[in-house]
Amino acid sequence: MSLAAASRAEFTKTFSTAGWWILAIVLVVYVGSTAAGLGAALAYAVSSGDTAATGMQGIDASVVGGVTYSLSASIGYVFPLLIGTLMVTTEFRHKTLTPTFLATPRRGTVLWAKVIIGIVVGALFAVLSLIATVGPGAAFLAGFGIETGLGSSDTWAMFGRIGLALILWTIVGLGVGSLVRNQVAAIVIVLAFTQFIEPVARVAANFVDGLGGVTNYLPGAASDALVGFSIFSTVGGTGGAATPVEWWVGGLVLAGYAAVLLVLGQLFSWRRDVS
Repeated sequence: MSLAAASRAEFTKTFSTAGWWILAIVLVVYVGSTAAGLGAALAYAVSSGDTAATGMQGIDASVVGGVTYSLSASIGYVFPLLIGTLMVTTEFRHKTLTPTFLATPRRGTVLWAKVIIGIVVGALFAVLSLIATVGPGAAFLAGFGIETGLGSSDTWAMFGRIGLALILWTIVGLGVGSLVRNQVAAIVIVLAFTQFIEPVARVAANFVDGLGGVTNYLPGAASDALVGFSIFSTVGGTGGAATPVEWWVGGLVLAGYAAVLLVLGQLFSWRRDVS
């Protein structure tokens, strides 16, 4: 089977199940409600002129739009990461990879097809995430008389980098799923690392000399650097102990994680029998 035919098959398998749209709905509700609440809080804090009293130190009118819109990636990245993981582990769990490998004996072709469809899914999630954050966020900013930044080319460039980040997170998820076959284990690893291990490490970087230079190369920090804004680094919550790397370095680091995980999955798991 050719790569084009394998990609069509992967497209059908992905979009004929409920997993993608359930995660998409949760993504929209989660980032949309967070952007609305944060946008209102930031706009009020800036318009009142007392960001310190509202716990928003480091926020001013020049960055409030970017911080709000970047929630698409800074908190929304876990959803494309999960869907990428599920695109692979669901097939291991339900043994649907068996007929797939029988139809396409070249397993590398199947993995590349998943990467292609993963890019499509990541782009879709990026669009939905941006609509969910920019819509309510910009509305609250405008309501408080704060510049939305939607007329700036820099803002639209950031939107493009957000899209790239979420696509890369989807491919990272594919790499995790191809390496860790057990669906429950893969999901636990993803959630434990993204919601506990890395955040704790980035908080610790505020207190341990030299650690910030290391945590800058963790996947979440690299993603924040790629986007250019993050609520965590802006308010000094996590990752504030060191100057972030350049956006293109962050992109290369995140792409590197995706490539390494895919290669490891191909070498140590993808070639094994499906049991």
